[in-house]
Amino acid sequence: MSLDYGRPFPMGSHYDGYGVNFTLFSENATKVILCLFDKAGKEIRYPLPGKTGAIWHGYLPGAGPGLHYGYRVEGEWNPEQGLFYQPQQLLLDPYARQVTGIVDNTLPYTSPVFNALEHDDSAITPKAVITDDSGCFCHYYKEKGTYHRLNTPWSETIIYEGHVKGLTKLHPDIPETIAGTYAALGHPAFISHLKKLGITALELLPIQYHLTEPHLHKIGLKNYWGYNVLAPFALSTQYYSNTGRNIIDEFREAVRCLHKANIEVILDVVFNHTAELSDQYEGYIVSQRGIDNKSYYWLNDEHKAQNWTGCGNTLNLSRPETVQWVMDCLRYWVTEFHIDGFRFDLATSLGRVPYFDTQSPLLTAIRQDPLLSRIKLIAEPWDLGSDGYQVGNFPVPFTEWNDGYRDVIRRFWLWRDVSIATFADNITGSAKLYHKNGRPPYSSINMITSHDGFTLRDLVSYQNKHNEENGESNLDGHNTNYSVNFGEEGLIVNEKIGQYRLLATRNMLATLLLSRGTPHLLAGDEVGNTQYGNNNAYCQDNKVSWIKWFHQPYDLTDYIRHLIELRHQITPLSSLKWWEEDSENVIWLNQDAQPMSHEDWQQLPPSPLQLFLAQQWILMINPLRNSAVFSLPEGSWSCLLDTASWPLCHPTQSQHCEVQPNSITLWRNSVFYTQSSTEKLPNISSQVK
Repeated sequence: MSLDYGRPFPMGSHYDGYGVNFTLFSENATKVILCLFDKAGKEIRYPLPGKTGAIWHGYLPGAGPGLHYGYRVEGEWNPEQGLFYQPQQLLLDPYARQVTGIVDNTLPYTSPVFNALEHDDSAITPKAVITDDSGCFCHYYKEKGTYHRLNTPWSETIIYEGHVKGLTKLHPDIPETIAGTYAALGHPAFISHLKKLGITALELLPIQYHLTEPHLHKIGLKNYWGYNVLAPFALSTQYYSNTGRNIIDEFREAVRCLHKANIEVILDVVFNHTAELSDQYEGYIVSQRGIDNKSYYWLNDEHKAQNWTGCGNTLNLSRPETVQWVMDCLRYWVTEFHIDGFRFDLATSLGRVPYFDTQSPLLTAIRQDPLLSRIKLIAEPWDLGSDGYQVGNFPVPFTEWNDGYRDVIRRFWLWRDVSIATFADNITGSAKLYHKNGRPPYSSINMITSHDGFTLRDLVSYQNKHNEENGESNLDGHNTNYSVNFGEEGLIVNEKIGQYRLLATRNMLATLLLSRGTPHLLAGDEVGNTQYGNNNAYCQDNKVSWIKWFHQPYDLTDYIRHLIELRHQITPLSSLKWWEEDSENVIWLNQDAQPMSHEDWQQLPPSPLQLFLAQQWILMINPLRNSAVFSLPEGSWSCLLDTASWPLCHPTQSQHCEVQPNSITLWRNSVFYTQSSTEKLPNISSQVK
């Protein structure tokens, strides 16, 4: 066989039924060699004959799916100038849609500086695998039934974040043969749990092919979370059950089953850095660095990698070629797997030019794309570079992780050092952040907990982090968690402390699910899951991270379901209109049912508050350490939620009710107010400072 000239598009390797077209971008290479491998590892090399601009290409007649390949790229070896070309190094195609091989500590890495390889490393380097494009999702569904996108409105979305393996590895009702795999995501036992809760979107930590960092290899740990991605088009083989379907169809089937249950699938993706890490210590040359380091990565004036991510390198997403690579990848997941959205890790890096710009090439490309602009887009709006904190600044249609909301709600209930004014702004959609840019209230992704930090149970059980098992002398992970242990460190406590913890947990969950914005729940919080005080369990592929579904002291599943049901009933929570523009339906009152004064808003510790919504609902919040008597407006009121006595609610026959210390109650008026009675309550929503 010999290579034909081929075409410079599409990028990557593509089988057309008769052969495979190969393309690779490299602006600074002098020669690109395609390397094919048989099952025994024997290698055949073909220089790519075509070059159009900076795209090298060739076509191999007769080649087809299952073929293993890589590239050797020739050019100058000069690390001091940011050039890392060496033909003895086999390189992975950045567009690889399937990868074989597992990188372990036998793959050479840089320590302390890069040295050219003395021997060929193809035996230990991962290789790309040709896939059959004719098996795309549209064809897959011809056998499985029709399909239409769910397009769940943001205003109705409830996100549930979890890890493929951790979600089901210990699930008692899922067969061991598939527990912890893609197949388990589609199992009826798991899906029925999501439906019972009221979840509308499953957000998965990275499922793409990723590597473990050298420092973890040295101490026998692995990168469990998966944020060290090498091949963003390819599924990680770690979660493949190998029980019949190929890996691509196994994940497609899981997505199909979730969609059938009206549950969307959102992928956490990593385009801020790659698994090649640093170019100065403990990094790899395994793909882009060896293909075209200067084009793929941001370099400083000394031609060293910019570390704006804290992971050793930062992808340069201001160039047309890298923008195309990301866009092609996102479209691939949406078209081939019908993914409903993406959460972008350290998303400030996506907008760097090198400073952050909302009109950056990549952000602009996503916003104008007719496919991607219509799906769910979530930014983690920060990185570690200059001006990296960009909460509130991403453009439509992006939503954002709102860490300010997380900290305010924790501090309000656990530390009692946040005013009602600050609390009110956060539970009403964080208007100060998002209204100014014309963004809707759902733009704030509200959370109390996420994969990155304490679980909800640990948040009320540990005053300090306990990350010793991560091998970094407990120096890793956040130090400022706004957590409280209520008197004793750890899980085993007396009954009184346990009751305090449970009440605090109920309060934070009620606040989350009755706030404006988009609720984000951490998987396992509903069953009291613990990581034993570890708030950075990225390297714990074991029972520390896996959800413990059984033998928990309490189960909040029914409680969360009740809160979600209430959320759907309270229509002002899902309104697209900002409340400050809807003063007739949103009224703030103190515990005496009078307009909030400036002192009420700013008092510390925070004072009690009533929120009167749509003439029908009253949310009473008592952050005090003693009970508070609230005056109810005229009407016939029934209690639907009392965090202090759940599942019981104490009815009242008078216009006064006693709300227990540190608790929330929710009331509904069985008869709507008449216009005349509404006029008795003044419009004071504008007084929120």
